[in-house]
Amino acid sequence: MKEYAAIIIDDEKNIREALTTLLEQYCPEIRVCGTADSASEGRKLLEANEVDFIFLDISMPREDGFAFLRSISNNDYGIIFATAHQEHALRALKANAIDYLLKPIHPVELKEAVAKAIRNQELRRNHSEIQTVFNQSLDNLQENIQSKNNHVTRITVAEQFGFRIVNTDEIIYLEADSNYTTLYLADGKEIIATRTLGEFEKILDDRFFRTHKSVIININFLLGYSSYQGSTVEMKNGANLIISRRKVLELRDRINYISNTNF
Repeated sequence: MKEYAAIIIDDEKNIREALTTLLEQYCPEIRVCGTADSASEGRKLLEANEVDFIFLDISMPREDGFAFLRSISNNDYGIIFATAHQEHALRALKANAIDYLLKPIHPVELKEAVAKAIRNQELRRNHSEIQTVFNQSLDNLQENIQSKNNHVTRITVAEQFGFRIVNTDEIIYLEADSNYTTLYLADGKEIIATRTLGEFEKILDDRFFRTHKSVIININFLLGYSSYQGSTVEMKNGANLIISRRKVLELRDRINYISNTNF
């Protein structure tokens, strides 16, 4: 089993101690070589140790997790953020190719996050273009978390062999395909994402509406609704998509809420 060295940076002592213990018990592939209660102490650990992963608190006094990352060469490390549950921050984290843990940390979620982080780290080390997308994801994450509105403007879409940055404004609709989701974009391109439609629903804002168990549409690309031979919505790319009857009134309310116009 390959071993990876890690450090933990968090201003809460109980989190540092608990995470260290959990990693020892449930993630034997991770060796904790030091913990720090601040960004400045974290930099000292990086200077003194060969480190593969950084478990990093987003919100710390004086210098937060993003300021810390700007001060180091993050190309060399896998980053796993730790954060208290905040809806906006969680949405931003889910929207990007960044591994994260919610406080209090659960052993099962820790094992899943570490396994995913290791896979992604190996991909980045072997493919420079994936490292570029990872860096863009970090920038997107900071921008989304610090934004004054709840809209996620860009998402990092995981594909079978890598990642891609997508502007949410360019998504016409999303369609489920088992555990995958196809994104249909305004430029005519299609992206097959290794994420379920339900996961996308938790990320996207109120411009997006789930018309059916297998479809989410971007209301900004909606042309019309028809009840002829079943309820359907027509999109600007010509697609006609099923809408459940019970969703019609809900869609109308959503459109009125967004645009203050009648549908």
